[in-house]
Amino acid sequence: MSSGNSLPSTEDDGPLFLGARLNSGSHEVAVIDEHGRDLLVLPVPARGHSFAIDSARRRAVAFGRAPGRFAVAFDIDGGSAPHAIAPPADRHFFGHGAFTPGGRLLLATENDFGAGQGVVGIYDAGKGFARIGEIASGGIGPHEAVLLGDGKTLCVANGGILTHPDYGGQKLNLDTMQPGLAYIDVETGDLTDQVFLAPELSRLSIRHLAIDALGTIWFGCQYQGEPAQRPPLVGRHRRGREPELFAGPDETLKAMNNYVGSVAVDASGEIVATSSPRGGLVAFWDAATGRHLGNRELADGCGVAPLERHHVLATSGRGAVTDLSPGATGLLLPPAPGRPAWDNHLRRMG
Repeated sequence: MSSGNSLPSTEDDGPLFLGARLNSGSHEVAVIDEHGRDLLVLPVPARGHSFAIDSARRRAVAFGRAPGRFAVAFDIDGGSAPHAIAPPADRHFFGHGAFTPGGRLLLATENDFGAGQGVVGIYDAGKGFARIGEIASGGIGPHEAVLLGDGKTLCVANGGILTHPDYGGQKLNLDTMQPGLAYIDVETGDLTDQVFLAPELSRLSIRHLAIDALGTIWFGCQYQGEPAQRPPLVGRHRRGREPELFAGPDETLKAMNNYVGSVAVDASGEIVATSSPRGGLVAFWDAATGRHLGNRELADGCGVAPLERHHVLATSGRGAVTDLSPGATGLLLPPAPGRPAWDNHLRRMG
């Protein structure tokens, strides 16, 4: 695998962001600065999705979009050649993962499609990312997973949708879905806590996660039911309680078109941003109360990552890179033909 193009770093030591994109017909992952300028570009063999980031060692792993058959570990600064990672033949990646503290282990959400169950694959970063085991994800269709502040509890969004590579993107169990959140002790593999959405929301697939300043899990959903129905798509979970869901204004819920593509919390941890590429908007929420704070329009916008207090950096499939807040939009790179088309997620390093 080629190491791609590395560009000189900026002088201001500002935040760095990682995203997957399509550029002139080729798939790649890129490290950009807060102004949207490329610092590192790496080719990848197929469509990328999201990243696990080891900030201490300034490295990351890019995952292929589900059913992902590849991942690639690379240095943020481009100092060494990237390292390809593949799941076992009877597993595939779901596009997300996380490092344990110190970067010793990589945890990746995977599909055990023979058994029809989700797992979290465990890879030893110190041994060339050799796969050394797996633990149950606590459900079907695990998607995003985030490590909590204690450094040992992994929260997994089990979206509930059963798929199998032999059937393409077909959803095989819509009538028996059970979306939920599982909390797993990564040291023992024990399931320490688990919650599910109410039965009437069984087709509300939980997909993406973020953690606010108080350690609360926020989640975004994608509805698999009748298009005319409009269930709330944004929620939070405080451990020891039932999940809470927030619909926001009727016009916002309708505009989101039953689809949240990504979730991020601003640098203060006080404001949650949820993107809807189908709706062409990013909605903002007060982390303390769940109150809807407003929307910003962004056509085909999906990637969101913390930028500064009450601001996120966002990317779009039309090439835009923009600074968004509940009250303003600062367009850094406008959408334009020929610009790279950013994929679903943007991740901040550190």
